[in-house]
Amino acid sequence: MKAWRYQVWLLFSTLIFCSPVMAEDAPTAATAPYLLPGAPTFDQSISQFRERFNTDNPTLALSEFRAVDGSDQNLTRAATKINESLYASTALERGTLKIKSMQITWLPVQGPEQKAAKAKAQEYMAAFIRAFTPTLTAAQSMQKLQKLLTNGKSKPYYAETEGPIRYVVADNGEKGLTFAVEPIKLALSEALEDNNK
Repeated sequence: MKAWRYQVWLLFSTLIFCSPVMAEDAPTAATAPYLLPGAPTFDQSISQFRERFNTDNPTLALSEFRAVDGSDQNLTRAATKINESLYASTALERGTLKIKSMQITWLPVQGPEQKAAKAKAQEYMAAFIRAFTPTLTAAQSMQKLQKLLTNGKSKPYYAETEGPIRYVVADNGEKGLTFAVEPIKLALSEALEDNNK
């Protein structure tokens, strides 16, 4: 296994597929609760996502995603290296390869390149927001990202739900920053359920 794939596998092991943690427990949680139990899928496969993402963001290309671990019977985990400090990863429904969770992880670099590397990471994160909420402009998605990152700063994780989408920020300081976009199930109100009986 290539070194970068091993790094991504470790990120999956420690950040992405852990058991859920309730919001009130967040300050003491060591990992982010990505991929809640029973989470639905987005209505697109990883290859459809990648093709559309690369078309919509020609300066932020994603290479092909490759499987990084096959131990989960229900999920396929895959990742792609963007550069030395930036990785995209995903959890896919086994069989359909539809997206259940999409993440981007930035491993901070030291020195004069840090500012540019951070800016590039945030461009990708904002583009991920637009990929799942195409009504947002580039400026709006960056503004939303900045709010999420500010709210999640120095917290083991921060989650925010907007309609059918859940955003998760896991800020591990010098160990890295992961941003995830996931679909969630929308519960019908009791009034709507009563009307459907």
